[in-house]
Amino acid sequence: MKWLILVLGITVNASASVLVKIAMTPPRKFPSLADPITALTNWPFWLGLGLYGGAFILYAAALARLPLNVAHPVLTSGAVGTVAVLSVLIFREPFHWNTGVGILLVISGVALITARVA
Repeated sequence: MKWLILVLGITVNASASVLVKIAMTPPRKFPSLADPITALTNWPFWLGLGLYGGAFILYAAALARLPLNVAHPVLTSGAVGTVAVLSVLIFREPFHWNTGVGILLVISGVALITARVA
């Protein structure tokens, strides 16, 4: 169950990041008090914000079941790797070889950190 919470936390956090990026991509713009109607109709922004709240709750749930030095690196690196892949798939952002190597190194490091907990 603790690993399912981590996977859900990674998924929700990465989804929130993607939605906020969508919310900031023209023709949408950052919500402001100067233009409240636009702010209220920018649904990807509000959904992303809500998902960040959900990710925080999942992070807290993970901390109740796992040590901080395991939960935090797994959630953080998992979200970073997931967002890197989603940025290529959804936004057609560049994915250089060093990005892939960096993600593999991060995964290797987190695997070493969590090896005794599994």
